[in-house]
Amino acid sequence: MTDEAQGGRVFFSSTGRSLVDEDEIVVLSVGVDIGSSTSHLVFSRIVLERLDSRYVVTTRETFYQSDILLTPYASEGEEAIDAAKLGAFIERQYNDAKVDPDEIDTGALILTGVAVRRSNARKIGELFARQAGKMVAVSAGDNLETVMAAYGSGGVARSIRDKSTVMNIDIGGGTSKIAICAGGKVIDLTAIDVGARLVCIDDNRRIVRIEEAGRRFAAELGIPLALGATLSPEHAQALATRMADRLFESMRGGSELCRLDPLSYRGKIDQVTFSGGVSEYIYGREISSFGDLGMLLAQEIRARVESWGPTIEPSNEGIRATVVGASQYTTQVSGSTIYVSPMETLPLRNIPVIAPTLPLDDEVIDSAAVSSAIKGVLRRLDLGAGDTPVAVFVPWRGSATFARLHALCEGAVDGLSDILARGHPLVLAGDGDVGGLLGIHLHEEMKLENGVVSIDGLELKDFDYIDIGTMLPSSGAVPVVIKSLIFPTSAATGKDWQPAPRAIGEAAAAG
Repeated sequence: MTDEAQGGRVFFSSTGRSLVDEDEIVVLSVGVDIGSSTSHLVFSRIVLERLDSRYVVTTRETFYQSDILLTPYASEGEEAIDAAKLGAFIERQYNDAKVDPDEIDTGALILTGVAVRRSNARKIGELFARQAGKMVAVSAGDNLETVMAAYGSGGVARSIRDKSTVMNIDIGGGTSKIAICAGGKVIDLTAIDVGARLVCIDDNRRIVRIEEAGRRFAAELGIPLALGATLSPEHAQALATRMADRLFESMRGGSELCRLDPLSYRGKIDQVTFSGGVSEYIYGREISSFGDLGMLLAQEIRARVESWGPTIEPSNEGIRATVVGASQYTTQVSGSTIYVSPMETLPLRNIPVIAPTLPLDDEVIDSAAVSSAIKGVLRRLDLGAGDTPVAVFVPWRGSATFARLHALCEGAVDGLSDILARGHPLVLAGDGDVGGLLGIHLHEEMKLENGVVSIDGLELKDFDYIDIGTMLPSSGAVPVVIKSLIFPTSAATGKDWQPAPRAIGEAAAAG
């Protein structure tokens, strides 16, 4: 999309078309997953049709899936990704897909593992500089990566369709992520240092890479590991067995080697799904070896789950589960009030949205509960460090009395304290018509020194990203673009199409 708004509309950069004028549009999207073990791309064509005042996704066609690249590392300690080799791979995939980068309308760049290390972040970003305004960039820590894998695998959707509690286990090269899904949500999660590429070997079984967690497992077993040494089949089997044991313990609530808090859920698990690279072996979709422990680990894990009790169900995606398709757009009616101060706060680009469950149905709003809900979502989505501003979705309910406004604002300021301490603006986006009142209260009554952007008339959820442009002088409005990360559609949802409840709209200024 272009950053400029013409006549209050936002235009596709590659087509020059106004979304508002068309009953059907086609969006070209790319999903890029750059991880510590593998990297790959998915190109999709998304067809949206107008339904009343918004657009819905009627077709999502993945027309090209790239090769799976073992993420290349520079020679110095294998801590930094080789940006030149990665760039050549990405360029080759665009050529093979017959897509010019300028043709991409939207997309998502997912960075996991060492890909997000500060020393390498700039080089990775430069690979996508031409598409910077079109791409949503997500740095996925353990919490967020676990949630995204649960959605991408179809585990979350399956929990709705089958009215069951589903455990999704995402097993990658360096870590395994465990998510428990119920009622269409991830209700518990953890991550553990278990993965296929903790120890890597060449064709002659010589060890070429050892991760710290791999050394730890080997030490437990009394197995000597050294670069250049030979890893015997017996030792490889023993390592896979020990890792599977530790993973299964974590699935049952154990805490050894957990990177996050252990699972607290103690209820029944009805179904288990798998994602990540090792899942390809578990489901029998891959039989080749890639110089790691993936095949052995898959056999050990599947044997334990089969004897556990829950049924093993197919996942929508395996190794590509965290490649979220692209952004989708819809038009909706915006609110009647906004508050922006100072005006230099705008524009804002690619601001992640959080949608905490706020206690707004009660006549008396509990500010502590508001703060706790916000902090909980920030923690779950790995946004708590305060490195970036976030937009809090506020589904306002009830009367807009001084006491209720004050309690909500007080809770929001406390919940976002780490972000505000970094000097970022406080951004609120609601579905009612109290945006202006909330903004005024934050600045005039609470004397908040940070910038404030408060808009309304929108529908948002977790995994949305919001762009807010500068105010249009002719209308006193600001163009708002909401980008929604789409997970692959599947029969697991029981639907033929996926709603597109995100918006391109304008938030009109108070007047």
